[in-house]
Amino acid sequence: MNYRPDKYGNMISVLGFGCMRFPRKMGKIRMKETEREVLEAIKGGINYFDTAYIYPGSESALGEILHKNGVREKVHIATKLPHYLVKSIDGLEKMFSEELKRLKTDYVDYYLMHMLTDTDTWERLKGLGIEKWLSDKKAAGKIRQIGFSYHGNSDMFIKLLGAYDWDMCLIQYNYLDEHSQAGRRGLHFAHDKGIAVMIMEPLRGGKLVKRLPENAKKAFSAHSIHRTPAEWAFKWLFNQEEITCVLSGMNSMEMLKENMKTAAETVPGELTHDDFQMIERVKSAINENMKVGCTGCGYCMPCPKRVDIPGTFAAYNRRYSDGKFWSFIDYVICTALRRNSTAASNCIECGKCEKHCPQGIKIRQELKNASLEFEGPLYRFVRFIAKKLVRF
Repeated sequence: MNYRPDKYGNMISVLGFGCMRFPRKMGKIRMKETEREVLEAIKGGINYFDTAYIYPGSESALGEILHKNGVREKVHIATKLPHYLVKSIDGLEKMFSEELKRLKTDYVDYYLMHMLTDTDTWERLKGLGIEKWLSDKKAAGKIRQIGFSYHGNSDMFIKLLGAYDWDMCLIQYNYLDEHSQAGRRGLHFAHDKGIAVMIMEPLRGGKLVKRLPENAKKAFSAHSIHRTPAEWAFKWLFNQEEITCVLSGMNSMEMLKENMKTAAETVPGELTHDDFQMIERVKSAINENMKVGCTGCGYCMPCPKRVDIPGTFAAYNRRYSDGKFWSFIDYVICTALRRNSTAASNCIECGKCEKHCPQGIKIRQELKNASLEFEGPLYRFVRFIAKKLVRF
């Protein structure tokens, strides 16, 4: 296994274990199978395990396995605060105490604000007194490092990085999202600030392995070096020294062993010009059905009505590559789960964005199209519930 340092020099395995997708049967975690995989991961050198308060049964399962086998001190645990459910510091304290109890530990190594969407949300938490609470927990050794997980565009990600003295962050990043979400720009900005960057969705929810179009498969098979699509996706990430750790929700021993092998064999700067050209051909094949030629550059921003233009187009394109479910989730996250709506329907057609778009996209029309696709009754219901939660 290869390792990279976090902000304070702790050596973290480049492959981390994402605990949201522990093996399940009838909705219940299969503990024997999960225990075998967790112990095999630790034996193979993985020392970073990522869970969250809202992952059903995940914290308790991880805590039980680590405690039972006496390996808590061999690993770093990252878990998350569902800040969107927090109404007060007392409520926050209650949730954190419950997490420690589930994990059978008296401290967590990394504590993340789960799905921190924008600076307005962080200001709300500051108003509750979260900065002092975090400082006190850190001083007491209950929390070693503080971070946040994020889905959204690079501009807001960079603003959030400047809103607090973060130790680490967790972002969605893969070769298909190189210039969307926080993107390469956000990754490099965080790294330059000395913040450890952990990666989620390295395979785009399986899209980069199981649901590749035929032309993408042909691009892989025609390359001079033959590897599985998963190996290429992980190598593309491990090749970048700015990345601290890549999470994978490994729910089979076969998947675990393949990913550990890739992590052990890959070093930064290993990929060649030909490798990158092949990956570009794969991306082109995947994006053949792309609706909007948006590169996520952000030149169209800021919008005077707060529309998240790059985020909207990323979700809109995903609708035609990954399907309706995940694209809808993406759209909800980038528009409705924020203190102030950033929905496409906010557009007043001022045209300011189109003057700065290097791709010449008819943004106003495409925002209308995206609004029609996403903002039906279900979206309006979800946005209504989100507003209620934000008020709390």
